[in-house]
This record gives sequence, C-alpha cells and structure tokens, in this order.
Amino acid sequence: MEVIRDQHRNLSMLTDFYELTMSNGFLENHMQNKVGVFDMFFRKIPDGGGFAIFAGLQQLVDYLSELKFTQQDIDYLRTKGLFCEEFLQYLLDFDFACDVWAAKEGTPIFPGEPVVIVRGPIIQAQLVETMVLLTINHQSLLATKANRVVRAADGRSVMEFGSRRAQSYDGAILGARAAYIGGCDATACAIADRDYQIPAVGTMAHSWVQMFDSEYEAFKKYAEIYPDSCTLLVDTYNVLKSGIPNAIKVFNEVIVPQGHRPKGIRIDSGDIAYLSKKARKMLDAAGFADVGIVASNSLDEYIIRDLLTQGAKINSFGVGENLITSKSDPVFGGVYKLVALQEGDTYIPKIKISETVEKITNPGFKMVYRLYDCDTHQPIADYVTCHDEQINVRDGITIFDPNATWKKKHLTGVYAEPILHQVFRGGKSLHQPLPLKEIQAYCLQQVDNLWDEVKRFEYPHRYYVDLSPKLWQIKHDLLEEVSKF
Repeated sequence: MEVIRDQHRNLSMLTDFYELTMSNGFLENHMQNKVGVFDMFFRKIPDGGGFAIFAGLQQLVDYLSELKFTQQDIDYLRTKGLFCEEFLQYLLDFDFACDVWAAKEGTPIFPGEPVVIVRGPIIQAQLVETMVLLTINHQSLLATKANRVVRAADGRSVMEFGSRRAQSYDGAILGARAAYIGGCDATACAIADRDYQIPAVGTMAHSWVQMFDSEYEAFKKYAEIYPDSCTLLVDTYNVLKSGIPNAIKVFNEVIVPQGHRPKGIRIDSGDIAYLSKKARKMLDAAGFADVGIVASNSLDEYIIRDLLTQGAKINSFGVGENLITSKSDPVFGGVYKLVALQEGDTYIPKIKISETVEKITNPGFKMVYRLYDCDTHQPIADYVTCHDEQINVRDGITIFDPNATWKKKHLTGVYAEPILHQVFRGGKSLHQPLPLKEIQAYCLQQVDNLWDEVKRFEYPHRYYVDLSPKLWQIKHDLLEEVSKF
C-alpha cells in the first residue's frame, strides 16, 4: 500500500494568486454560499496519440483531505493588503465540503470528457483548481508517455531511469509512480520503491569502471559483491573489444563457480542495434544465452520501435529523460472550467465561448459513460450526459458527433458503464486506496481492450466522445442565446 509522503508539508497555498483574489471577491459579493460545478478535462492527446491515461488521483485525494490554512498563511495574505478580514477568517476556519467525482487511475481517457468533477461552495471549488490541474496533468502526462514506451517495447521490460533529469524531486518521485501505472516494471528511484513499492533496480555507472585500474578488475570486484544480481556496464571503453570479453571472463571466473548465473550486460552508447546483435552472438557462443541485454541512452518509443524493427537483440530498456519529462510533448493540457451553478435542486448550465470550436465548453453538471460491445466487450465510444439522465441502451442508442451532428451511428448490442466515481461526499473521502500493482494491472488491461486502431502511434483512429441529445440541446440553446449579444 502507498504511504502518504510529507504529511507535514501543507500545500494549501499552492494555488494561483487569482484563485484567492476571486474567492475574496465572491465573499465580498455575498456569493460564498453559492454552489458551483467545475469540470476538469483536456483537449489534446500528447504526441498525437489515440488516448491518454488518467493518473494522480491518490495524490489529489491526499491533498483535498489535508486542505487547511495556517495562521502563517493568513499572516502572509494580510500583508498583501487585498483581502478583507472576513475572508481571512474564512480561510482560517476552512473545512473542505465539496463533492468530487473522478475516473479510476489507469483508465484510458479522451479529449472533451470530464475526468474530475468538483461540486461545492464556490470559494472552495475555485480554490482547488490549481492543485487539481497540477496533480492530474503531471501524472496523466507521464503515465501516457510510459504506456507508449511500454507498447513500443512489445513485451520486453521497461525500467524508468529518469530521476536525475526530472523537473524537481517531486517530479522524479511521482513521475516514477505515474510511469509504473503506465506499465514500467521498475525504477531507478530508490525513494519510489520505499514509498510506493515500485521495484528499484540499478547496477553501476561508468564511474565504477573508471575507479579501478582495469575494466576487468572493476567487473570482477562488482561480481564478487553481487554474484546473484550481476549486470555489467560494458561500454565504458569499447563494447566489443573489451567490455563483453571482460564480462564473459568474469562470468566464467566469478559467477559460475559460485553456482550463480549472471543477469546481464548494459549498453549505454553507440549503435545499440548493431552492438546488441554482436553482443548476443558473443554471449551465446560463450554459453550465456540466458544473459539479458539492457539498452539505455536517450530512448523513447520511436527509437525503441526502430531498434526492434532493425532486429536489435535487447531484452529490456532503461528509459530516462524522454519519459520522465515527456520531452516530445511535455504539457498535458488539462483545464478546469465552471459548467453549472446550483439553485435549489436545479443546475443552471454555464458555458465558455471561443472562436476556436474545441475551446467551447460543454455546459452542465454531467456524467460520463463508456459504451461497450456486448460480444467483444471492447469500448466503442464515450457518452456524456446530464448528471441525472437515465440512458437506455437495451433497444440500441444513437450517437452523433457533437460538432458534426449529421455524423450518426445507431448502436445495438451495447452496454454502458460509468467512468466517473464519487471520491468525496461533503468533503469526506470515499476513496479506497489500491496497491499500485493493482492500478497498473487495471491500466494495462484497459489499454489492451482498446481497438488496435486507437493504439497506433501515427494517425490513430479517433475515439468518439459524444453528447446525449439532451446535453447537446442545452449547449445548442446556450450558444444561440449568446449569439444574440
């Protein structure tokens, strides 16, 4: 089970300053008791992919469960000269009371659909915006990238090696967590093993080899200490002329006589496809067909795919900076928008207009369903409805592109399952933490269940997120109303 790190680090002030000025303004306008509904969603899948992976929920739950403002926070805000004393007292007495719905961690998600919904007093729902986005954007980005890398490896082990290139220590630790959800087997980050039980792995750096008078001596000393987990880094000087011959010599002189088998060699530079094929022949000829070859050095999903296409003999990959920073597309564009205000038992839909069609929001308090084929149990489309809307798929259901309504499809033989689950009620957590291994297994199963066409790296099939007729009509009416201004 995960442990909650930094229990004494109060993150309540990790918020954009305008959240505070708006909240003060809400109070001064006597709006603090109004109930708002906010959606978090994203507009574009990183790297032009067909889907993203939802991650970071546990850290969001931890944050919301500990949300308190300290006297030190209040004293700081008072120095800004912008906030009334009534608002400062409100923060000092702050007691989170919102309802929150979210997708399960590891769920494939698609643009335009809410993945987190927050409903509650407008000040509270507004103040948490920054952390909702920060937490979910970061881990969803890296879980998505990791899953791409893992799929490129085609069943071979992928280890997350990015700690030293991550964007801060939290980026390293939570990045390792997200990468594991996406399918990585292990991490180089020791604290991620301690806190999240992600298997930590590692052998040696080039500095180990350089510390000894010869490469052979460096390998020999390492093998004597770690005979049962010996993987040797063979590219410090020359992979084929010295590294692998010295590794084979040490395997025969130190590892095998003790009744152990060597684990592997690692290649961290050069033409990895060529070197791995030559290394494989040398190891096999020496009787070490069971010794694995690990490749590292600025790998990503495209390089890994190319290496395997070229016949590289690699058993596992260590992927660092390109994964932990999602270097090729480093921003997960999640946004957080007001979509409704509650008045009694009624929800008044709110919409944001833009000349860019993709930036026009879907109004209203909503629910999201995934429609599955009854025979294959594969998802066909996601269906966004009003929160209290009952959907009946027994006799079939017609879905349509909300931006091109003439594109329709009548589905029969389908069933619907909600994507969103309530994780807070009245500010009290309903979330049951899961072991990270279970989250990873769920993620990989859900991805495996997607159509192969959706999983293509280039030009994937578009997975549709459609609005119910009722919700589409609400949006259409609001657009018509706004157009009169």
